[in-house]
Amino acid sequence: MATVQLDQVNRKFNQVTAIEDITFKIPDGEFWVLVGPSGCGKSTILRSVAGLETVTSGQVFIGDRLVNDVPARQRDVAMVFQNYALYPHMSVRENIAFGLEMRKVDRNMIQERVLTVARSLSLEHLLDRKPKQLSGGQQQRVALGRAIARQPQLFLMDEPLSNLDAQLRDDTRAELKQLHQQLGITTIYVTHDQIEAMTLADKIVVLNRGRIQQIGDPQTVYASPANEMVATFVGNPPMNILAAIYKGENFDINGQILAIPSDVQTKLNLNPGQNVNLGIRPEHIHITPDLSSLVVEVKVVEPLGRETLIRASLPSSSTLLNIQVPGGMRLHPGEKLNLQLDLSQLFIFDHNTGDRIFPELGDR
Repeated sequence: MATVQLDQVNRKFNQVTAIEDITFKIPDGEFWVLVGPSGCGKSTILRSVAGLETVTSGQVFIGDRLVNDVPARQRDVAMVFQNYALYPHMSVRENIAFGLEMRKVDRNMIQERVLTVARSLSLEHLLDRKPKQLSGGQQQRVALGRAIARQPQLFLMDEPLSNLDAQLRDDTRAELKQLHQQLGITTIYVTHDQIEAMTLADKIVVLNRGRIQQIGDPQTVYASPANEMVATFVGNPPMNILAAIYKGENFDINGQILAIPSDVQTKLNLNPGQNVNLGIRPEHIHITPDLSSLVVEVKVVEPLGRETLIRASLPSSSTLLNIQVPGGMRLHPGEKLNLQLDLSQLFIFDHNTGDRIFPELGDR
């Protein structure tokens, strides 16, 4: 096991910058998740740690060793890919043992380790099957088993669950978390699925356009996003964003007035007439009989069993708000709703840059 440190790492492809100024340190034994939209640079970071990409500048450390010029095969890392990458002509047993055999490990030790790994992944009854005789979930567990059997310093996982169906993905995610708790091997995991990131990670690294937007534990990133990109990417359904004009004692939202509580008003440093974006999570919006509240029209109703997701728009606006209501509440497209926003949970972002204006970082 080992710490992993990246110090001002950059990677350019000709004139295109894939990642820029990537700096973080992963403590020994922690599970960190790189998350962000497609093309944000998360796989490039993973490949740079693995040695499959050569960084343009900056330093990569695994443990106390600078590995910039160390070949991938000498970095003592194990990688699990999205497409499993199993050898089709080999049995499950042979696939799991392959990395150990390449390292000339004693045959008895190989046999013992293969059986131990197979038991931990519920694969012992499949050891003599070929990959084509396995389900997608079983193949993924074999790929994990091959990595685990090596007992590397570091696990690198590149969207390993994305090919699985929803239920199997949930089950395998839980198994993966349990395995990490048992093994304690430092792990870097790449995904675009923020639910995977929230449920698996000790720390999340949110990326966009090749740069780090925020690093933190899942609950902190969710409750205190650094900017509008993080706010709308982390959370399902995502945070609602409303374009507004600051009027001094209230916000003008597409012609509707949202009064500002005095305790919030005293903390704002805005100029009257300033354009801002207001952020509010779906769980902090409530339907109310108060006619002076925000009025919206129901556009889409999505029953989810325990709760129902409502997508509603402001009059004469294409902006859709996500609202969560109890599953037993019956609403229909075209219906008008009065909404009360919990302004103690309000975020304000700069209209042009997306930077967080209110509350100040660390205040909530």
